[in-house]
This record gives sequence, C-alpha cells and structure tokens, in this order.
Amino acid sequence: MSEKVIPEIAVVGIDIGKTTFHVIGLDHRGAVVLRQRWSRSQVEARFANMPPCLIGMEACVGAHHLSRKLKALGHDARLMPARYVRPYSKGQKNDFRDAEAIAEAVQRPTMKFVATKTAEQLDLQALHRVRERLVSQRTGIINQNRAFLHERGIAVRQGRLFLRGELPGILAAPSDALSPRMTRILEDLVADWRQLDERINQLSSEIELLARRDAGCERLMSVPGIGPVISSAMVAAIGAGDAFSKGRDFAAWLGLVPRQISTGDRTILGSISKRGNRYLRALFVQAAWVVLIRQKNWERHGLKPWIEAARKRLHHNVLAIALANKLARIAWSVLARGRGFEPTFALAA
Repeated sequence: MSEKVIPEIAVVGIDIGKTTFHVIGLDHRGAVVLRQRWSRSQVEARFANMPPCLIGMEACVGAHHLSRKLKALGHDARLMPARYVRPYSKGQKNDFRDAEAIAEAVQRPTMKFVATKTAEQLDLQALHRVRERLVSQRTGIINQNRAFLHERGIAVRQGRLFLRGELPGILAAPSDALSPRMTRILEDLVADWRQLDERINQLSSEIELLARRDAGCERLMSVPGIGPVISSAMVAAIGAGDAFSKGRDFAAWLGLVPRQISTGDRTILGSISKRGNRYLRALFVQAAWVVLIRQKNWERHGLKPWIEAARKRLHHNVLAIALANKLARIAWSVLARGRGFEPTFALAA
C-alpha cells in the first residue's frame, strides 16, 4: 500500500534516533502541518512520496547516510551542527521540539551547514578513528608500564623507544625489586603493546596507500610537515574544501584562532578557541612542531622570513600554534585550488 502524499510541506525537521525518527513539517507560512514519529524503515519510503522540500538534520551519527539518500530522492537535505540548532529550541526538551527547532534553524540564511560526507570519506574517517583509539590504548599501556616500574624504584629515560629498548633487559635481569608476579604482569603488558604496534602499523600502511592513490592527498603532502596521515584526515573531514570560502575560515573551523571577547571599544583575545575537529587540529600542531625542528628546510619552503620574525615576539608554544594556523590555511589553498605547494604560498597565507 502506497504512502499518502502530503503536498503542502515546504520544510521538514528530523530528530534522528537509533530506531525512531521524530519529524516536524512546516508549510510556506511556517505553520506545523506534520508531526509524526517514524520508524527507520519508514523514512525513505515516506520521503519518496513527498514533493521536493528543504530537510534539516543535526550532523550526528547516521545523518550523512540519510542525507545522501534524501538528496537522491530530489530533496534539499542539509546538516547543521547541534550547537547552532539549540538556540531555536522552545520550552523544555523533547524530541518533537528538537525536530521543530531543526526545521526553524535550517531556514536561516546565515546558518552554517555541514557538508555531506561521501561513503569513501566516512570509510577513511573510520580508519583514522580506529587508529586514534589504538594509539590512545598504547599510550595507556606505556604509562602503566612506567608507573609499575616507578613503584619498584626503577626509572627509565623518557620516550617510547627508550622504554621499549630497556624493558626486555629489566625483565630478564634477576632483581629483588620485581616480584615474579609483577614480572609476569609487565610481560603481559609488553605483549599487549606489541599487538597494538602491529595493528597501528597495519592501519598506518592502509592509510598511506589510500593517500598515495588520492590526487587531493598527493597535493597536500607537498605542504611542509604534512604526510599521509594528516592529508587523508583532512580529505576525510572536508573533502575538496568547498564548505569554506577561504583558508582563514578553515583555520577558524579547526579552532586555531584566538577566542575573541569584544564589548564596546574593547577587544580581548584569549587562547585558541579549540572548536571544530580536535583530531585534525592536533595533527596540524604536530606538523608545525616538525617544521620548527627542521630549520634547514625553512628557506626552501619559503617559511624562513615569517618564522624568524614571529619567533622574536612569540613564545615557542604560541609560535607552534601560529604556524599550525598558517599550515592549515596553506593546506586548504592547495586542496581547493587543485595545485601543489609552492614557496610563494607561505607568503600569501
């Protein structure tokens, strides 16, 4: 049995749930003409029988998949950050009021939307998230190893490689500091560490292979400090960069700009805003430190005049953030303009 066609709907707000979707439809005057709860299996069939309309959703788990489906049906599906939808909510929170707030917010001409990710972008993003989780677990095991050794009065030089090199000797040498039980615990932790290293190396190799095959990633890897991990993470996050009109907008989205508090004639600039993609922001900061360490490459990349001028007035930590901001702007320019890095980009960014 076919679904009933509802021709008067102009705007739809969807509050996405795990199994149920709360839907609010507005007509051209803004009056509510649809207020229903649909199961996941009903969503696509019901929208297939609706005339093309504007559909708003919060950018959350499953939203990108649904957005692609609705666009294929001819609808104008748009995703929004949840923090920008919240001010449009009226009264106490429930799912229908959330859907109504989404329908109100999606009509705003100044609303900032999230670009719908392709299936390939989501696959690449999933690889990065799994790798990030494994790296975090490895860091936890390393810290636990160090803590157990410190409790027994054994200090190891700072650094992951130093600990890995010295642990076999510590465990093999007879010592009154380590009991047989503690030795066994540390050996198990070392085995877990080894397994995590293998998994992380496998994922890193897969990410590198995918980056080498992608034209956008290849161009990004010509930027100083950017390798397969950062380039593929950036492509997974923003695609071709069409959601931003300039590099400064991308750097602001990453949270690499000062937090601004202005009132009257006073403008106060604080620490960085830390908005947007935390993982990608951390990668750009790491890239900035790599560039700062390799001083012999500054001139070749066209960064020497800027870095030498900035280091005279900035603390080295602030300099790293400023350089990360600059690298992000350069990376967006390379990705959006479709050409490789040139030293002149360092002067323009």
